[in-house]
Order: sequence, then structure tokens, then C-alpha cells
Amino acid sequence: VGLSRNDSAQLVESVLEHMSDALVRGEQVKISSFGTFSVRDKSARVGRNPKTGEEVPINPRRVLTFRPSHLMKDRVAAGNKG
Repeated sequence: VGLSRNDSAQLVESVLEHMSDALVRGEQVKISSFGTFSVRDKSARVGRNPKTGEEVPINPRRVLTFRPSHLMKDRVAAGNKG
């Protein structure tokens, strides 16, 4: 593309920063032929310590999710065959 290593790194960092900012605002980030990143709100619930069996409250939180595109799924599946 004709960019130096530093210019390429700055470009990638800029794109990732814009993606992160959009996700913080609760927006979806779609990358064509790759997939979709989104943020999901999980509500509070009661968990269990597997060692002791003690119930532990789990606080509500936001989690990042990724859904691969069909093209990405097909490409990964094709890689598993050979």
C-alpha cells in the first residue's frame, strides 16, 4: 500500500480506537466478510462456587460479543478439511 511500518501501526491503532469508542457507546461494529462485534448487558444473577457449593451474587455487567460472518465460518470450516 506504500505505507511505512509506523504509518501502518498508526492506522491500525486509529481503526481499533474508533471501534472501541463505538462499542463503549453501545453501537455494533460490522466488518464486512469478517463479523460483527456488539456489547450485551447481562443482568445480575446468583452463581455458585463449584468447590464449596456456596451461592455467590454475580453483579450486572456489559460483555463484548462477536458473531462471525457466514463467509468467515465457511473459510474456517474449509481450513479444517485439509
